[in-house]
Amino acid sequence: MAVTMRVSEHIKEVQSVIEGSQTSRDDVIATSWTRCIDDYHLDPVVMQEAYIVPHTQLKEHRERLDKLIRTAKYGLDALYHQVADHGYVLMLTDAEGVTVDYQGDASLTWELKKAGLYLGAEWSEARAGTCGVGSCIYTGEALTVHQSDHFDATHSSLSCTAAPIYDVDGSLAAVLDISALQSPEPKASQALTLQLVTSCTRRIEMASLMNTFRRDWIIRLSQSPAFLDVDPECAMAVDAEGRIIGMTHSTQRLLSRIKGNNWRQPHALLGCLLSDFFNLDINELPALSRALPTEERLLATIHGDLWFAHAIAPQPSSIQRRKKVVSGSLVSLYGDDAKMADLAIKATTLSMSDLPLLLNGETGTGKEFLAKAIHESSSRKSGPFIAINCAAIPESLIESELFGYADGAFTGARSKGKRGVIEQANNGTLFLDEIGDMPLSLQARLLRVLAERELLPVGATKAIPVSFRVLAATHKALPDLVSNGSFREDLFYRINGATLTIPALRERSDILWLVGQILTGLTDKPVHVSTLAGDLLEKYPWPGNIRELENTLRFALAFCVEGEIQPEHLPEEIKTGLGRPQCVSSVTQELLATLEAYNWNISETARALGVDRSTIHRRMKKERIERHYQPQGKR
Repeated sequence: MAVTMRVSEHIKEVQSVIEGSQTSRDDVIATSWTRCIDDYHLDPVVMQEAYIVPHTQLKEHRERLDKLIRTAKYGLDALYHQVADHGYVLMLTDAEGVTVDYQGDASLTWELKKAGLYLGAEWSEARAGTCGVGSCIYTGEALTVHQSDHFDATHSSLSCTAAPIYDVDGSLAAVLDISALQSPEPKASQALTLQLVTSCTRRIEMASLMNTFRRDWIIRLSQSPAFLDVDPECAMAVDAEGRIIGMTHSTQRLLSRIKGNNWRQPHALLGCLLSDFFNLDINELPALSRALPTEERLLATIHGDLWFAHAIAPQPSSIQRRKKVVSGSLVSLYGDDAKMADLAIKATTLSMSDLPLLLNGETGTGKEFLAKAIHESSSRKSGPFIAINCAAIPESLIESELFGYADGAFTGARSKGKRGVIEQANNGTLFLDEIGDMPLSLQARLLRVLAERELLPVGATKAIPVSFRVLAATHKALPDLVSNGSFREDLFYRINGATLTIPALRERSDILWLVGQILTGLTDKPVHVSTLAGDLLEKYPWPGNIRELENTLRFALAFCVEGEIQPEHLPEEIKTGLGRPQCVSSVTQELLATLEAYNWNISETARALGVDRSTIHRRMKKERIERHYQPQGKR
């Protein structure tokens, strides 16, 4: 009876507040009640049990937040140990309010699941009404929704304290919630809980920033020198040009105050120069390292406010670390590109054996350069590297070119015969470029040589033993050629001990590095590329790949007389981006669709596409895609 009375009174209070009556409730609670009626069309009279999402959906929500869950694990474990003895449950939800991680008393599993304090429970305002997680998502602020603060009287016995966790790009990533089935009636009893949860989320954001931007400068700030190195209040990541590329939420608020902006607009901060906010530029960061006593590492804002600062220098990139395990010949094929780094590691390992390799990639991607590098990294490097383009030799001559011919083999033949390229490759490497264009009749003869390790020149009667490694390359899909009968299946398996796929130039992130390497080989004079010209070179889709890039630079050098390539020195198709829509529209559409699917969360988008965050930022810049910001709760 008493419970029924309390529920009835609660429903009446909600209705009176909605009608405009005065209330002692916090403003955040009263406005949330109004949203529940006006925006979500919830009815306080209709009491609903907690909603647990199906297992398959939960798995998807967890996978999207997997990296954060792993980053936060230590902090969440430590926090739960602090509150477990007081009857609290710890929940980590995603930005949609679905609980993706949970710690609670196993002996109370039934009660907790019924109350929604459980893995998979959805606590969005639209689903559960005013609640800790849902109201935190909407406001973006840490708060407590205590007992009858809840819109739905079903939850009126609960006390829920939640704090947001922001991603390094300023978007809401998750919510950390501490809830209890029973608690003291005064709301002030949850003050310490609020401090604990906000302190934990700040440390999680700090750890996420440190993990994400190992290769960039990180600046940590504190108003106390004693806490600067152990528990700083703010942190931001800065690139080599001094631009802010990541931040914790407390930094987002600090920079917004300095600039006079709304903190809910992180895009207005990212990309700004450090010197826009502080009396410091990128070249002065080393002075804020631990070489100086903490008390002397002072940093002033442009308004004169002082902070103690600690600047952490960039760590070697994963690309640089991976280059240490890459052969010297292979390491020269790429700059700071993850796909090429992975390819080089695999090629280094495979170069140690005589396994035949198939190099696959679009025309002009550098298949022969890769083949030479593999040869120079192999045990056969002291032997010859012989290359033949199967598509460039007339069909009538390719047999004699490959296998050679004996004295007097045919009219017009040399009197002493000729060694074929296969024999010339003895004790070395034979590179068969565009092998997909080899006639079927010659495929049979090549297969016999590979199987028996001896060849018979045209017109000869005695076979010659040979020992070589085969590297083959094609821009065609050989399995499709096998299926339609234009390429022998047995030969395909003979040359395809392993496949190495070379990315197209438009897929690489080191185009300007390649430009520098090519220019060094084309001219002895120092030549630079202007920023505007560099942007054009990075944006162009390069259907001809590296071969087209080299021709473009030759063209530019013919017109560049002052040592700096400008846009006017480039071919017209580069300046207009001719062919760009056909080449990259599908890539752009995929990126846009993924960004929209994850509400423009860069971390989630990168995870979904299987790349790192810097690649997403680079693609957005390349495709001129502007990041949109949408306040949480107003989707």
